[in-house]
Amino acid sequence: MTTVRAWRQRLKSRTDAFIADRRGAVSFEMVFVYGLLMFSLFLPLADVAIAGFRYISAWEALRGFGQLIQYAPPPNIADASSVSSWSTSARAKADPSYPIPSIQLICGDSNAVCSSSNTASPKYYSYTTTVTMTPLVLRSVLCTSANANPCTFTLSYSERFQ
Repeated sequence: MTTVRAWRQRLKSRTDAFIADRRGAVSFEMVFVYGLLMFSLFLPLADVAIAGFRYISAWEALRGFGQLIQYAPPPNIADASSVSSWSTSARAKADPSYPIPSIQLICGDSNAVCSSSNTASPKYYSYTTTVTMTPLVLRSVLCTSANANPCTFTLSYSERFQ
């Protein structure tokens, strides 16, 4: 014959059980910990990451444009309309996210801008683009430009023709 023993414990209410082992306190504190991490760590890190990605994208657009025009110098530097049409067609091929407002050609060893009086072979080209940061939290840290919009930075690029 088998004997079954049933032990009767005193039944506790749910709130008494939670208070006894403190499981409810951790879930209540998690809301504050999550808020603290979100606003003091994750959003500033996201601002820095987005600013870095935009800066790198703008710099790579400048380099890509430089590779495009490096091996295609203007055909006739003495002719201003030829240089102008070359500049217009080259700038049209630039990344539309980072437009190139103008290209300067530097001719000769004197580092002077190419013109009708300076018809030496082109040695360098120089151009700029702008990149705008949009930080949510770190605006005072990341927006330090001297431009009209302190979050807009002008990047310049110059390289020698091959």
